[in-house]
Amino acid sequence: MADPRRIVIVGTGLGGASAAGALREQGYDGELLLVGEQRHRPYELPALSKGILLGDTDEPDWVHDESFYAEKNVDLRLGTRVTRIDVAGRSVEIDGKAEPWDRLVLATGSTPRRLRVPGHDLDNVRRLRRLDDARTLREELTEGREIVIIGAGWIGCEVAAAARKHGANVTVVDVVSQPLHRVVGDTIAGVFRGLHEANGVTFRMDSGVEEFVAENGRATGVRLEDGTVLPADLVLVAVGAYPRTELAQEAGLALSDDGGVQVDETLRTSAPDVFAVGDIAAHVHPRYGRRIRVEHWANAKDQGAHVAQNLLGGTEPFAASPYFFSDQYDLGMEFRGLTDPFHDDLVVRGDLSAREFIAFWVRDGALQAAMNVNMWDDGDTLQALVDKRARVEPAKLVDADLASLMG
Repeated sequence: MADPRRIVIVGTGLGGASAAGALREQGYDGELLLVGEQRHRPYELPALSKGILLGDTDEPDWVHDESFYAEKNVDLRLGTRVTRIDVAGRSVEIDGKAEPWDRLVLATGSTPRRLRVPGHDLDNVRRLRRLDDARTLREELTEGREIVIIGAGWIGCEVAAAARKHGANVTVVDVVSQPLHRVVGDTIAGVFRGLHEANGVTFRMDSGVEEFVAENGRATGVRLEDGTVLPADLVLVAVGAYPRTELAQEAGLALSDDGGVQVDETLRTSAPDVFAVGDIAAHVHPRYGRRIRVEHWANAKDQGAHVAQNLLGGTEPFAASPYFFSDQYDLGMEFRGLTDPFHDDLVVRGDLSAREFIAFWVRDGALQAAMNVNMWDDGDTLQALVDKRARVEPAKLVDADLASLMG
């Protein structure tokens, strides 16, 4: 495989910017174009629903210093849309002009889903994805305002915590029975529900939304399917995201059943010299033996850094375990691995009621995932145990020195 003279990266989020940085770190000195629609230079997303909303910072974690792109000769084009990929002609179209590439990386990320009910496009029905969204939303989470959050996933719960810190009244609505239910199952979901209720959040679970009630072009309430109307000064819709695969689909790249872009173990798509990373990448994971697609920030960062070596001729599989973290009120947690909480066995070490514990999910004697909550001493050990899918007896997960389980 000849060394590429020009690499184009579509997407100026964490995955794309991490790939650009890793290419320069690995000595690639050819032309490098990093292009995307957002107007801010590349940044990481976690602070948007955490530090920025809480008021702890005005800035996200920038992927690189502002001077990096000029110093490393990265052609960074912000606020710029790629309208077409020509795989056969090895080019992308920008403003009607064909930009050639020898290797191409798609890092187009995802976009929040809309709730397609009457009133979904009202001015104060918001979604949270970009830096400007977070800054605007923070200004509206003020004392006494009625905030309705549709969706009790990680984003919904983190925004609820921030809103309560600012003194807003918060109601969270979801069609499932518990917050975070699909991710952590009933028992751990109950811990998070108790945490939020202790901090004044009201839940309306097992509830669908019928419409957003409007007056003068703004939502004034949320009508549930049972007819109840929740008063609302502001509504946040946090019902998940979908991968932005339009360019890939139009270019004829193979897509996965979940709508992502199919990539192999090395993050290569079905087209020669085209790779995909981050939210859109449906990746054949060597550890799990199947295709997975992960939307967490660490996955975008790690895949972006990893793909650089394969762009330059490597064939190294991407094998990192999924990882994410969350901070809500005085609860901090880290989650490693991949689990099905409705089929895996839950083992708890520590005290659920004190919110100081480690939750393990075990399948057929092998550790699938671990979540440490307000316990920080064993992070590296947990990572190693999850990475090797350690075979452990549940009783030892509860009582034994965790490092001794490495075998």
